[in-house]
Amino acid sequence: MPRKFKIYLEYNGANYSGWQKQSNAKSIQDTLIKAINEAFKKTKGDNHFIDLQASGRTDAGVHAIEQVVHLLCETMLAPEILKMKINDELPSDINILEIEKTDNKFHARHSAKSRQYLYVISKRRTAFEKRFVWWIKDKLDVKKMKEAAKLFEGMHDFKSFSDDDKEEKSTKCMIENITVEDTAEKIFIRIKASHFIWKMVRRIVGVLVEAGRGNMNNENIKLYLTTKSEIPAKYTAPPSGLFLEKIEY
Repeated sequence: MPRKFKIYLEYNGANYSGWQKQSNAKSIQDTLIKAINEAFKKTKGDNHFIDLQASGRTDAGVHAIEQVVHLLCETMLAPEILKMKINDELPSDINILEIEKTDNKFHARHSAKSRQYLYVISKRRTAFEKRFVWWIKDKLDVKKMKEAAKLFEGMHDFKSFSDDDKEEKSTKCMIENITVEDTAEKIFIRIKASHFIWKMVRRIVGVLVEAGRGNMNNENIKLYLTTKSEIPAKYTAPPSGLFLEKIEY
């Protein structure tokens, strides 16, 4: 009898082509599937992998503080034992935080109500965090960034903030809120929405940075949210500073 588990996962995406399994590149999904199958091979009993799906895809180089996936399999292993055995097979840049039993109706992606991403900008050159921040040499006007961020809240068509994506039928998204937090060494941008489309967060961040540099005004941004434009693509933020932070169900 198949059982379904809810898995909370963290990973450093720097060395991966993204979440989704691909035939010619290393992905988080494929690495996790291989670890699960290897753990089952080393475990007594009738254990069979069936399916593994995430709350959403993360792009190449993007990290996760808390990704949620569901695992469908046949096993009698308890969640804690399952967690230990799979973690033993995973590389050091992927870690299972928690595994719990869940209802068979649960779906990591379709059951999610909202997702939240965090983007980290460093104000200084750093010896240790290059893979986890975007270092910007220019002094940014955070007040202008906060004003610009408010324009993205609500329901908008983000066709100017994404490339064509065959898996997404619509480019419309509801952004619940965007916050821009300024500290001594970093700027933290958090975006919470019903869902996200490909490259959307990185292009929003890129546009906010241009607003902070004084190169873009609010009228420009309003135009990009109503008319298809190729301009936001030019300012796509690097994946290094982006983290999937939280999924709400």
